[in-house]
Amino acid sequence: MTDPTVPPRTGDAPETSGPAFDRRMLEALLCPQTHGRLEYDAERQELVSTSAGLAFPIRGGIPVMLIDEARRLD
Repeated sequence: MTDPTVPPRTGDAPETSGPAFDRRMLEALLCPQTHGRLEYDAERQELVSTSAGLAFPIRGGIPVMLIDEARRLD
């Protein structure tokens, strides 16, 4: 049942990858290996630690901050 007080969404692309990553999380998140800053790569949906040479995936809007799940940077 639809809520008559909420206007219908039109023209929006369907969300296939889940919720978007909230960039404000970057202020609180640190690399689990080096405890350094992370950079957000929106195209690849990753948080990148250049000092550690790792890229942590973002799945469904949630960063996976496990070293075992990270991709090694070339």
